[in-house]
Amino acid sequence: MKFYKNDSQTAVAAKESAQRLAFAPFAFHTARTLRDLGILKALQDFDEAGADSASLAQITGVSEYGVGVLLDMGLSAGLVTWEEKRYRLTKLGYYVDFDAMTIANMNFVADVCYQGLSELTESIRESKPAGLKHLGDWATVYEGLSQLQPEAKRSWFEFDHYYSDRSFPVLLETVFSQKTETLCDIGANTGKWTLQCCKHNSDVEVTMVDLPQQLKVALENTSKAGFQSRVQAKACDLLESSNRLPKGLDVYWMSQFLDCFSKQEIVSILSRVRQAMRPDSRVFILELFPDCQEFESSSYAMNATSLYFTTIANGNSRFYMSHEFLPLIEAAGLKVKKQSHGIGLGHSLLECGI
Repeated sequence: MKFYKNDSQTAVAAKESAQRLAFAPFAFHTARTLRDLGILKALQDFDEAGADSASLAQITGVSEYGVGVLLDMGLSAGLVTWEEKRYRLTKLGYYVDFDAMTIANMNFVADVCYQGLSELTESIRESKPAGLKHLGDWATVYEGLSQLQPEAKRSWFEFDHYYSDRSFPVLLETVFSQKTETLCDIGANTGKWTLQCCKHNSDVEVTMVDLPQQLKVALENTSKAGFQSRVQAKACDLLESSNRLPKGLDVYWMSQFLDCFSKQEIVSILSRVRQAMRPDSRVFILELFPDCQEFESSSYAMNATSLYFTTIANGNSRFYMSHEFLPLIEAAGLKVKKQSHGIGLGHSLLECGI
């Protein structure tokens, strides 16, 4: 890992950072509210000229008090500057309002994670997702994805797909560089990867594996696309160690799937993949490793998202460091034959075999 090796702050700087950390929720909600009320967009329209509170209030329909108190905190958060009684949008403010990645991340944190994160201490102590109760009454979030409130469901899937979808073109070329007639999509979710495979290769037959409620959505999506003759589903809770996977397929595929499980569970799942394989079957694992990132902000986001797994998802999984994850593959009786990093927005692809 090339980040986090040195404590470079002075004592004064560290104390200042500590205060910003203490009030970090205020900055987050300020940024989100300025975005959602259209105040950042209004400032963007004023460009370099900037605008005062009265003008922004008139345009947005927000009270002058509301505009002023939000933008003054926006000054402290770096979202705007202030000169000659006019506010101007900064680059940071622009990204909060217009950048697709920032919007996906912020909505996910606000709609899915924010309330539940208050239960982090309890989640760590009990190894259970204590914050999940703020979304619904399930043992894990995966049981309830199809039942989430509309806003939370939209933000969850937009967050998930924003990152995975951008990797598809490269991944499809890699997977289908060899003859692939049958593929097992383990953790199929809404069927997005299965759809991409069927569109990319007109002969491949795909078996989707997931929980029943997830497969219902995935089958609807693949049927609407006209692939019902080449797609089948196997309902399977892989937390149950007696559940087996389809045998003898060409490729076994797992995309951002194994990070949903504990180390022991990962070994159990991969051991069952090993049992299902032919000697020449290929296994592809697409994951996000914080210690394989080019930019520190990527590692920051992944380490933060690991706490979503802790408090919301299941209480015992995370985005693993690569040095923790790779030995689990070997423990399951598989070998990593090739590693590719920096795919899409920070993904790593592991090609494994016997």
